[in-house]
Parts: sequence; structure tokens; C-alpha cells
Amino acid sequence: MIVVTGAAGFIGSCIVAKLNERGEQDLILVDHLHDGLKEKNLEGKKYTQYHDKKDFLELVKQDQLTNVKCVIHMGACSSTTLQDEKYFEENNYQYTRTLAQWAMDHGVRFIYASSAATYGDGSTGYCDDDETVRQCSPLNLYGESKQKFDRWALDEGLTDKIVGLKFFNVFGPNEYHKGDMRSVVAKAYRRVADEGEISLFKSYNEHYGDGQQMRDFIYVKDAVDVVLFFVDHAAINGIFNVGTGQARTWNNLAEALFAAVERPSSIEYIEMPEVLKLRYQYFTQADMTKLRNAGYTKPFTLLEDAVGDYAGYLSAHRYL
Repeated sequence: MIVVTGAAGFIGSCIVAKLNERGEQDLILVDHLHDGLKEKNLEGKKYTQYHDKKDFLELVKQDQLTNVKCVIHMGACSSTTLQDEKYFEENNYQYTRTLAQWAMDHGVRFIYASSAATYGDGSTGYCDDDETVRQCSPLNLYGESKQKFDRWALDEGLTDKIVGLKFFNVFGPNEYHKGDMRSVVAKAYRRVADEGEISLFKSYNEHYGDGQQMRDFIYVKDAVDVVLFFVDHAAINGIFNVGTGQARTWNNLAEALFAAVERPSSIEYIEMPEVLKLRYQYFTQADMTKLRNAGYTKPFTLLEDAVGDYAGYLSAHRYL
């Protein structure tokens, strides 16, 4: 039995689809369904049980789960603008800690989602070694909640028993329910396809021109492959980056989207919301050495190919 939390969410639902593709149907799915778009991410998925996240937490606390071999914990609030510290503490940190402790007590494989948001402004670099992870200084409450659990896992000596995955800028199918937290590709696709225009944030850093801010964009299909690598290799543990190792500009992303819909590039640079200006990451690039040394050999999809694949998916998707 495999538990997937956040199973109706973006990465979680893609993990469930891939598990089903591999013949895994003995699954316990956990999430909090509050809108129709999110529910649609579970359409056609095969599983044995579904629990609301609060009900599932009670099952864990009452030790009522049996025959679980792995917990893939993707459930969390991923908003980078939400300012509810108490909610992040309970939903992201305490929930993850409870699940991790239960898994350790029962000898269950535990894989959880951390985030590149923990790296903050990048002043400590983007290496996923333990020393760097301890020194990270996030720029928002979401990043802080992820950082707090990473540090707890290190302090408790659990990183040789569990897996933490620092996802960088993941994009791809099944993110439609995320509102403003959707990727730029998802948010901009319809306008680019219909009007041939896109809006990107201006830069307020003299080292980066407008649209030249850089991110390590990773296609969700690649991110899922990394997760399943750790499902299949239970002896490999630790905190790992999940990116491509190659930073690209927002202009690169926009140009890839224009090419995918066969439109000439037309980019408008707009003001960044004040809430983001002091918390904005101008550069992220995963150091992938640790994951490669752990034995992960699959190549990562080139940005242009990933955007092209996703654009083809979006063009026919009925939920947009």
C-alpha cells in the first residue's frame, strides 16, 4: 500500500497517474477537495481509499493504518504570498512532522516535498548538502515552513532514513486549480494563443534586465520520475534538489511558448506587486550533483520541448 498526500494536487495527481501506469492501484489518496477543478485531477485514477487530510491525520494519530509500505507526502499549502503563519505551522510543518514520525515508528518509507523556496535569495548557493540546507534563509512563510521541517529532519538525524525533495519551478498538466500559483505557461497560454501577447514582470535588480530573471524550470513529468526513483530505491535517502541544473530566463520561457503556438514574440513588461518585490528570487539553479551521484541517470527535458509538449496538452484541455 502506498499513501499519496496532496493526491488531487498538481504533482501529487501526476504521481498517482504514473503509479497507475506502472500497475500500482493499491493506493491511499489524501487531499482536501474544495473545488471542481481539483476533483477532476482524480478522474480516471485507480485507488483503494480516499481520505480528507484532516481525517487521515486522525487515522495516523490513532495508529489505524496497516500494510503501508511508502508515504509520498506532497500535501501542503504552496502559496508564496499567503501571510498566515499559524496555518503554515499547522498545515505544512506539524502535519509533515506527524507523518514522518509515524513512518519512522513503523518502518515505512517516507518521501516528502520540500522546495527551492527555502534557498531564499540564493546567497548561500543552491547546493543540497546538509551544511547549505541548514543555512538557508527563505523569503516567505511558505519557504520558512519547508525550511523548518528540513532542519528538524537534520536535527533529528532522519536524513539517512527519509527523502526530502527540493522542487524548483515545476510546471505541467494538472495545475489548473492553483489560481495565481499556476505556472506562467498555464496562466499565459490562452492569451498567447489567441492574442499573441504575454506579460512578464519588470526587473528591479540592476544585474537583470526585464524578463532576464532566471529560474530552473522543470517539467512535472521529470519531477515525477525523480519521486519514483526514490520509491524504487529505498536504500537511498537524504535531501535532494529536483531541478534540471540549468537556469533559463523568463524571456526564454515566453519565446518557447510563442514558438509552440507559432506566434511571433510580443512581450509586455509590467510592474511587480509590492508584496513580491522584497521577496523575489532573481535566480535559481539546482545543483544536481547529489542526485546524479545517487544514481539518477535520466536526462531532463529541454525547456523548449517541455513547453511545446505542455502547450499541445493545453490546446485540447477542456478545463481552461
